[in-house]
Amino acid sequence: MPGLIQSIERSSAVLRLLAAGPDRLKVKEIADSLGLAKSTAQSILRTLEHIGFVERDPRTTRYRLGRGLLELGSGGLDVNELRSRALDWADTLASRSGEEVRIGALRDGSVMVVHHVFRPDDSAQSMDTGSLLPSHATALGKVLLAYDPVAADTVARGALDAYTRRTVGSPRDLARSLAEIRSRGWGLSVEERAPGRAGIAAPVRTSGGLVVGAIGISGGTERLCDTRGRPRPALVEHVCDAARAISRDLAGPRP
Repeated sequence: MPGLIQSIERSSAVLRLLAAGPDRLKVKEIADSLGLAKSTAQSILRTLEHIGFVERDPRTTRYRLGRGLLELGSGGLDVNELRSRALDWADTLASRSGEEVRIGALRDGSVMVVHHVFRPDDSAQSMDTGSLLPSHATALGKVLLAYDPVAADTVARGALDAYTRRTVGSPRDLARSLAEIRSRGWGLSVEERAPGRAGIAAPVRTSGGLVVGAIGISGGTERLCDTRGRPRPALVEHVCDAARAISRDLAGPRP
């Protein structure tokens, strides 16, 4: 039987201590209360601060519980923060790929588009921000489901509506597609939601590797894929580069 992880036990004790009273505490006070070396308590607090679970007052150097704990009960990162951190990278991706860009997050089993950048040409396009997309029939959605087993199970148990003859139609096929995404780190949809349309997407992560969203491009199948339906490598690279850049911004510098 695997042993317990002491650092997690200690981190939990720090959080419980801070939650027990209304006053902020200094590092030494926390260390003394828990019987820890001051350096150990400092390392734990720096890590908890990095992920938003505690906050440090720069004037008094005292700690209290952080806003990150609220995210545990609200479904994760606020979509407005995801959008604000991704704006510049989404514009860059649209410029590099020549295609429209969407950033999405899961909402009740569907993909909510939190940001949409038009394809950089003069063609007529409509804004999708705020709209809901089917998660099983889009690259954005399948990427999000690949890293959320609860949502994936819920979607698989529901009606997998067929938008085209290529839409994933069974729980087994969906599970296979999600496993492929986890293996290669990005997702693809080819004419699964609409004929002649394809999409490429990659996950956006925050501290610890938690997937909080996805960014992707969509456009004509002949532009995104070769004659055998395989995505063009340069476009996959552009999408993955954008996802990694946003993820770095969300996670912040290492403590």
